[in-house]
Amino acid sequence: MQAAYINRIATAVPPHDVHDAFRRFGQSLFSGDRRHAALFERMAGKAAIEHRFSCLMPSNRPEGDSVDADGFYTRGNFPGVAARMRRFERHAPGLARAAVERLRLGAERGRISHLLITCCTGFSAPGLDLELIERCGLPHAIERTMIGFMGCYAAINALKLARHIVRSEPSARVLVVNLELCTLHLKETEDIEQVLSFLLFGDGCAACLVSADPVGLALDSFRAVLVPGTRDLITWSVGDFGFDMVLSGQVPAAIQDALHAHAAEILDGAPAASIDLWAVHPGGRSVLDAAERAFALAPSALAASREVLRRYGNMSSAAVMFVIESLLNPAARGRRGCAMSFGPGLIAETMMFSRPV
Repeated sequence: MQAAYINRIATAVPPHDVHDAFRRFGQSLFSGDRRHAALFERMAGKAAIEHRFSCLMPSNRPEGDSVDADGFYTRGNFPGVAARMRRFERHAPGLARAAVERLRLGAERGRISHLLITCCTGFSAPGLDLELIERCGLPHAIERTMIGFMGCYAAINALKLARHIVRSEPSARVLVVNLELCTLHLKETEDIEQVLSFLLFGDGCAACLVSADPVGLALDSFRAVLVPGTRDLITWSVGDFGFDMVLSGQVPAAIQDALHAHAAEILDGAPAASIDLWAVHPGGRSVLDAAERAFALAPSALAASREVLRRYGNMSSAAVMFVIESLLNPAARGRRGCAMSFGPGLIAETMMFSRPV
C-alpha cells in the first residue's frame, strides 16, 4: 500500500500578543466579586501560557472601556456574529497565505492537486479555499475540501483524509491548511468557567504538504476514540454574540481514562516507552497532564506540546500542527511518534507516525 508523508510544515500567527490584555480584561469582570477574582487569578497563573496572538491589537488599558485598540470589544456592546465574521473575512486569508508561503512551494505550487482546510472559528462563501487559490497562485482545477466545525481535533482528520487521497492517487500533492481566529469569540460574561476557557485560546495557522515523496514524517495509522457519556463536556455552537463554548472541568479526567483504556489500540500494540516522539494537542496544562498520566510518560515527553502552549496558547485545530512542526527535524530520523487531539464528542483523534532514516 502506498505510504503518505508530511513533507514539510510551516506556521504563522498574527502580530499582536494579547495574552496579558485578555487576562487583565478577564480579571476586571470579577472586580466586584473577591472570591471569583481570586479564583480567576489563581487559575490563570496555573495555565502555563505566557503569550497568545490575535488579529486584534490590544488596548493599553483593557480594564477600561475597550479590550482592543479599535473598540471591536467595547464593554456593554460586544459585537454580534455578523461583525465577527466580517473580521474573519478580513484577517483569515492573509494569515493563511503567510503560512502557505512559508512552505516555499516555488514552482511546485503548480503541482498541488488537493486543498484541505480546517476551521471552526469563521465561515464565509466564497471562502478561504478560493481566497488561497487566488492569493497563492494555486491551480484553478485544484480539488477543495472544507473540514468545518470539528474543533481542536480537525487537523488529525485532515491528515487522515490527505493520507487516503495519496494512497488512492500516488501522484497527488495535498496542501493542508489549519486556520483558526479563536480570539474573535471573546465573551463579556461573569460565568467564570467560560471566561477561563477563553483565557486559553489564541489565533494561528499551520500549513503542510502531504505526498508520496518519502521525505518528512510517514503517516502510519489513525484511530479515533469516542468516549461514551461525555458529549456535553465540550460543545461549540453558534450564539447571537459569537460562538459559544462549553469546556467542562471534567475534560482532563475523561481524556486520561479514555487514553489509558485504549492505549494498546492507539499505539498499535507498542508500549508507550517505545514511542520516541509525542505531539499531544496543547489544549491546556491539565489536558497535557492527563495525557502524561494516561501513558505514564516521563515529564520531558511532552516538552514540545508544553512549549507550544506556553508560546501560543490553544489555537484549536492549528495547535497540534505547531507541535508536529517542532518534531520535524533531523534528530527525529528513525524514530516513531504519536500525535493526538481532543474535541467535541468527546473524541480523541490519534495518529501514529515515523521519521524515515
